[in-house]
Amino acid sequence: MPGSFLLDTNIVVALLAGEDAVRASLNQGGLTFLSSIVVGELFYGAQKSARVGSNLSRVEELAAKFVVLNCDVSTARHYGKIRELLRAKGRPIPENDI
Repeated sequence: MPGSFLLDTNIVVALLAGEDAVRASLNQGGLTFLSSIVVGELFYGAQKSARVGSNLSRVEELAAKFVVLNCDVSTARHYGKIRELLRAKGRPIPENDI
């Protein structure tokens, strides 16, 4: 049964690198989403790369291919709750990964 995927930056980088396991998972069907934070991280990576122009184009193509989820007040509310829960448990993670 196909499911939905919300890809993080590491998985997108693996996808762009042509990793078969990632492609196979995504080819099972379902919807694939990117967060606007992930797209921002990809643009940052492209800007600092040796091939800025071609990498920026790859990010643009990828962003056009998948549904990009934007941040809103509801997202911010969840972010705040999750970040505090992780802090209270002594298990913080990088902010962009929340």
